[in-house]
Order: sequence, then structure tokens, then C-alpha cells
Amino acid sequence: MVSNPIHLQSRCLGHRAPLLWLLLPFFAGISLGRLVDATPAAAWLLAGALAAALSAIFLAKRNPVAWAAALGIAMFLAGLVDYALHARRLPGWDALPPREARLRLRVERVFTAINPKRTSGLAVIVSIDSPLEELAGQRVYFSLARPAGTAAPLRSAVVSAAGLVQAVPRHPAADSFDDYLANTGLGFKFTRGRLLAGEKPAGAYYRFCARAQERFSTILGAGLATKRPELAGILRAMMLSQKHELSSGQKELFMQSGMMHFFAISGLHIGVIASVLQALLTLLRLPRWARFVVSTAMLWLYVDITGASPSAGRALVMVIFMQAAFVLRWPGNPLAALIASAFVVLLAQPLQLFSASFQMSYCVVATLLLLGLPLGERLRARWKLFPQLPKVSLTRQQRLAAASLDKILTALGLGVATALVAAVTGIAFFRLFTPGALAANLGLIPLASFAIFAGFISLLFGLTGWLPASVLFNHAAALILALIQWLIGAFVKMPGAYWPATFKAQEWADVVLAALLATCLAGYAAKWRHGTILAPFVLVAAALIFVVKFG
Repeated sequence: MVSNPIHLQSRCLGHRAPLLWLLLPFFAGISLGRLVDATPAAAWLLAGALAAALSAIFLAKRNPVAWAAALGIAMFLAGLVDYALHARRLPGWDALPPREARLRLRVERVFTAINPKRTSGLAVIVSIDSPLEELAGQRVYFSLARPAGTAAPLRSAVVSAAGLVQAVPRHPAADSFDDYLANTGLGFKFTRGRLLAGEKPAGAYYRFCARAQERFSTILGAGLATKRPELAGILRAMMLSQKHELSSGQKELFMQSGMMHFFAISGLHIGVIASVLQALLTLLRLPRWARFVVSTAMLWLYVDITGASPSAGRALVMVIFMQAAFVLRWPGNPLAALIASAFVVLLAQPLQLFSASFQMSYCVVATLLLLGLPLGERLRARWKLFPQLPKVSLTRQQRLAAASLDKILTALGLGVATALVAAVTGIAFFRLFTPGALAANLGLIPLASFAIFAGFISLLFGLTGWLPASVLFNHAAALILALIQWLIGAFVKMPGAYWPATFKAQEWADVVLAALLATCLAGYAAKWRHGTILAPFVLVAAALIFVVKFG
């Protein structure tokens, strides 16, 4: 009993996530929807999904096996229908060449401008000149030349433009820009265009978000913009996802080390900021519901002000589920919160399933929960300082040493799990294998968390008008970021720190990633007994040997 304590009182195993059994067939339906065009049969499929759901309700108490099968069929058909409704492709356009068009666009998202004379982003076609009226209502990527002195349109603005419209291929080449557009749910792109006029200004809320982003950028540059502009650029890129603030050398450095995720507003950022907000609101002695409402509103604003990227939205949904469980006094269950957030996100935007950011963020978090935490717990149980001494008899130095070792081993378990996913996703999405990512993640993620903490405190002080405090915390963040940049620079110079690598066929990336998640789910369900904890590592090692091409 003493030799295997992890099975007796594990705090990270045994969490239940019933929604997983709905999510898996829903995944399968969305995936099939990408392979076959189910749009003409969407109404029949929807009727089938409703019939299967009603059958499941009828069979709930009569036949559990038939109930489970009917519910799985209902979710599978629902995924197929959800994809068809959101893709909204016009098949007749797949074989047509680009067409000249004059149209009106309602802007949904504006990308960071690399060329100051152009603007690009995502929009919905409000209206279009004859004979292309059938394109009205379609989502489209746009790239437009702006007249001199014209500002880029804001979200929700309506503009008129002229250019070339063409369909995004249904099955574009892997890793191409068309592949990104297709995975975003876009059926068309509007390029070689020019902005003609602003038809309708952006709404008051989005104008407020644009002004707030400029204010945030000014605050984060206080004390740094003139003296250390390169560090101010990294801080702005990290806190506001303004990657254009990074120099080409900095981008290459962070890409080679596998640390480019620092500059996408994601779970790391939202988690740190949510923790800071909860601590501050607790100091104000607000009740649970008030803290939940205020922190959710502030996080929502932060996500919208920084551009409302999909990764930030997904992280926000997960944090909301976690905080709601705390408010409702439900048992803490991060795995159930992760599954619920994925379900909500895919119900609203099923095509995100195929995006690199969705796969990376959810695969990393799922592997951390399913493998990283149990592995850290097992390491702490195996290598415990002073195991024969009662805890009350330990000296202060002994307790400090034991607590420090526990934290190191927990971080090691999380770092190993992260590196395992990074080995697959790094090759799949960035064509780089970074064997040193484990050491980099162990050291740099905590440092990045401190930098985000300092940057957010700087924003809070700046918004209250206390600029000297913002300057102080900007310098604290800059010091940490300078250390991170130096460490990464030393890391990428190490022999074997990164290798160019690709899967022999792109389909292998999906297979290996799915197999890794399935292995982690199976091991977690079995509570990682009988050496099963080695299975994910064997799987990834086999993939690197047999289906990955280096060089």
C-alpha cells in the first residue's frame, strides 16, 4: 500500500466528463462533413438527428445500450449538419475562374497590417452587383488597397470595394493560406481589390475597443518605447498579440525555439489575468457572484480589445466554465470544463476543429490534464524527501526543500506532457522538431507568466492614471522578457535544439495526434496502471521513427 500511494489518493485522476461521449460522435460528424458535401441533404440529416434524439429519450430507461447508440447517432448527424450549415459552400463556384466584382462588406475581423497601404481581414458580403447576387451573405477573406490617408476599417464597419472574387478550394493544399481560410469557414476570397468608400462606420462598442487598444499600447510603451523599443515591441506583442511589433529576427528566434505561442492570446494569458483579477476582487471582499460577473466582464473586454482571436475566445470560455463551477460550489473538474468549452466552441464554429490553433490549444491542455498532472503526481510519490519522517516533525528548511522538490517534479510532469504534444504539432504545423522544447517550456513558461502578470498590472495602473507605476511594471516585464530572449538565443544555438522535419504524408499528422489523445484518454481511464504511462511516449517515438522525415 505504501509503495503505490498514487492509486490510493490521487487528486488528478478519476474526474468524470460525461459530455465527452457527446463530443466524440460530434467530432466524427464534423470530420465527415469536411470530406463529403452534405449541404443538399442538410434538412434530412437534421430530421434524422432529431429522430435519433427523441429515440434516445424514449429508450433512456428501457435499453441503455440502444439509448447510447441512438444518442451517438444523433450527435454524429448533428455534427454533419452543423458543418454543412456553417460551411455554406456554393458548389457551382468551385470550377469558376476569379470574377470582377463591386460589393459591400461588413468587416468581422481585421488582420495586423504588414503593408501600411493595404488592409486585410474577414468579412461578410452584404450586397454585390449583378450577376453575382447569390454571394450575398457569404463570409470572405479580403485584401484591399487603401487610398492615401485612409484608416483601416474597424470591426462591424460596412465598406464598398472593387476587386476579384473567387472560391476557396474545397480541399486546398495542406499548410497553404487557402487551407487556413477553409478551416476558418470561408468559402470565398476577395483579392487585388481597392477600398472605395466607407458606407457605415463601426459601432460605438468597436470604436471603444479600438481606442482602448491604442491606449493599452501607449501604456505598455511607457518608459520603454524610446529607450528600449525592441523590448517594448515584445511586451506589446505578448500582451496585445501585436506580432508586427516583433522584428524579423525576433520572430525567427521564437519560431525556432517553439515559443511563438507566447504571442497569441491563449490559455496562458487568460489564466494569469483571471488569477490576478480574482485575487484583486477577493481583496475588495466582493461576494462570489459579484467576482464572477466582474471578472468575466473584464476578461471579455480584454479579449475583444486585443482582437478577439479564436484562441483567446476558447480560453475565455474554459475559464468561464471553471469559475462558474466555483461559484456554484461544484467540485473542481478542469477536464469537464475543457470538454464543455470545446463543445460550446464547436457548436458555434464547427470549422475551428480543423484549425491549427484549436488543435494545438486543446491537445496541449488535454494532455496536461490527462497525462501531465498524473505524471507529476507519480513523480512526487516516487521521489519524496524525508518519506519516513512525520510532516509535523520537519524543520522549516526541510519543509521548504520538500515543497520545492514537489513543485519541480510537478513542473517536470507538465513539461514532459507539453513536449510530447509539441513534438507532433511542431512538425505538423511549423515543420520543426524541437527536442529541447522540454527544457525551454520548464524554464520559460513560468517566466512568461511573470511577464504577463507585470504587463497586466501595468495596464491596470495606466488605466487609473498612475503612469509612474506603469513604468515600474513595464521595466519589470522588460527585464523578464530580456532574460527570456537571451535564454532562447542561447537555446537555439545549442546543437540539435531544432531540426527541420515533416510528416511523410500530411494525413499522418492527424492520425498521430488523434492516436496520442486516444492513448491519453485510455490511460487516464485505466488510471495509468501496469506501465500504461509509457504508451504515449512509445507512440510518439514510433511516429518520429517511421512516419516523419527529417532534414
